[in-house]
Amino acid sequence: MCLVLFNYISFCLFCTELYSYTEEPEFSLNRDYFEEDFKNHGNGRRWMELSMEEQRAYVMRLLDALEVTDRDKRLKVARAILYLAQGVFDECDTETDVLYWSRHNVFLLYDMGIFTALLELLSMEIDNNQACSSAVRKPAISLADSTELRVLLSIMYLMVETIRVEMEGDSPERKAAREAFKTELGERDCERTVWPLVLQIYSVCVLPLLIAWKETVHMPRNRSLPQTPFVHSLCCGLALHSFTLFSFTPLVKQDSLDTYNERDPFKNDDVRDEEDDPEDMDSGIEGEVDPLDRDVIIQPPLPPPLLRPPTERLSFPKGLPWAPKVREKDIEHFLETSRNKFIGFTLGNDTDTLVGLPRPIHESVKTLKQHKYVSVAEVQIKREEDCQSESPLLIGQGEEEVEEIPAEILYLGMLPSLSQYVIALLKLLLAAAPTSKAKTDSINILADVLPEEMPITVLQSMKLGIDVNRHKEIIVKAIAAVLLLLLKHFKLNHIFQFEYVAQHLVFANCIPLILKFFNQNIMSYISAKNSICALDFPHCVVHEMPELTAESLEAGDSNQFCWRNLFSCINLLRILNKITKWKHSRTMMLVVFKSAPILKRALKVKQAMMQLYVLKLLKIQTKYLGRQWRKSNMKTMSAIYQKVRHRLNDDWAYGNGKYRAGGAGFSQGWGQICGVDECIEQALTERFVLNYK
Repeated sequence: MCLVLFNYISFCLFCTELYSYTEEPEFSLNRDYFEEDFKNHGNGRRWMELSMEEQRAYVMRLLDALEVTDRDKRLKVARAILYLAQGVFDECDTETDVLYWSRHNVFLLYDMGIFTALLELLSMEIDNNQACSSAVRKPAISLADSTELRVLLSIMYLMVETIRVEMEGDSPERKAAREAFKTELGERDCERTVWPLVLQIYSVCVLPLLIAWKETVHMPRNRSLPQTPFVHSLCCGLALHSFTLFSFTPLVKQDSLDTYNERDPFKNDDVRDEEDDPEDMDSGIEGEVDPLDRDVIIQPPLPPPLLRPPTERLSFPKGLPWAPKVREKDIEHFLETSRNKFIGFTLGNDTDTLVGLPRPIHESVKTLKQHKYVSVAEVQIKREEDCQSESPLLIGQGEEEVEEIPAEILYLGMLPSLSQYVIALLKLLLAAAPTSKAKTDSINILADVLPEEMPITVLQSMKLGIDVNRHKEIIVKAIAAVLLLLLKHFKLNHIFQFEYVAQHLVFANCIPLILKFFNQNIMSYISAKNSICALDFPHCVVHEMPELTAESLEAGDSNQFCWRNLFSCINLLRILNKITKWKHSRTMMLVVFKSAPILKRALKVKQAMMQLYVLKLLKIQTKYLGRQWRKSNMKTMSAIYQKVRHRLNDDWAYGNGKYRAGGAGFSQGWGQICGVDECIEQALTERFVLNYK
């Protein structure tokens, strides 16, 4: 029962974000085209009353009709197929019925070969330069200019999202179809040079923002373990809304980050950072509560009465909630320093010979080795170094055979135009960021929202404004998830692929762009109410539409926080962590762009996962911020110590505070030259690309 409820909520969430509110009239249009074509086949019966063989015969008829040359007739047939994928909602009484019949129809459509036909039509739309040029010549692009593309992508999206989810009671035929579908998405036809679906979506620059939403896969850490098909996880990996709802802790006052404030000796200090603005007094881990949080803070319940004697009380281990890690390079550096100090010479990379070193050094090396952690990336780099040392003349000659898993296939397809893909994604992210200013040369991201006729009443204007803001939020959410999935899967496939993509992100000014995104009132963004529940699918097609008023639109929904925006913020922080970890020059970029006060304001969001990644970003730059900053932000330092994993020989908390790239003048000078807004917008507008040989 719980699984059915989970999948029902998941279905409602991904359908909700698939359609804009401007597309609401198209639901009835899909139904009308279906009923117009179906009345001759059904003989007065409804779709639900047909037998399986009769339904298969009708779908075969629709498949044949997709091959007509007339675009208008082909569009009508596609709309009829979309109505089937949407669950023949006009014949359903509840939203659960819509879920059931949508799932039934999607597996039927896939079994009859509809998905393959849709891929061919999508390729035709990609190659349709006439439609693209005619739309560009129009003074204003509206929803009608992307009708064919939206209908095709909506069907494919529903099929991908529905088939990938395993539900209780699935028949063996459906399980076999799911596995075949995953294989079909991840493979390419070498003879026809047909690349996977995701690459086709990238190439059309519509991006995978509409084709699929979420993925809750557990990625294997060992390269030898079975690999999750990358195209499946990327195609189905953009929103993660259900994962957000069921995996994130509520937005409440986190005991894990706040309980220590009660005994913090610096709690009553009035010292504050010189860079902080007045609204930065409370960072979310301070003792006080933000006004926006007062209504949602849930106090921990009183402990239940003891049911057993106190002597039988369970005892939990005390200490920090993580174990420290040590890299092989850290051990080598420690031994090199010790040998220079006590012996006067070094032994290179030898970490076993301890002759001549004092006994405390022996104990230190033993402790370091007990906590040594070897990552997959280090194993891959070591393997590459061994191959190069054994046969350096064969490097780059294509002698090594690489398994063509989906991640490898996608990387090979993206490699020739990787920089263009990265810049296109970041330009879309820039255009959708709340802090960006509208410019005439920026990307038009509102083409799928704006109606042909602009609103003439206040109510219509409010509805369109909510739809536009919601559309931007969904774009930010999708791009953040796509970039994170690219980095995660390429890092698992091979560390060099990850580094190559990360380098392109850095060259395209991804770091200042993410900081620009967080340089806003983050609590207002997290608590935004850009949604109209009455217009969400499938609610709007099953229930009677209530009367919308300006007051109801202004009030928004009943949710205290927008999980969509919280998910976007967490993903962007994770991307920033991935591309700056162990990279000194990129860490200095965080310092140069004055990210510390921006990140401290993000700590106001009382969500443990988001605060963790903020603290990680603050930790890596703490030693470069100076002694005065550390002295003025002792509560933040304490939170970093309590919540972030550390290295045994890490000097993050007591660095000398000097900029290794040239002192404080370096930061001040580049801070004036490379302003966040001017730098990132100019760089992304010019679409500069650094070509690699």
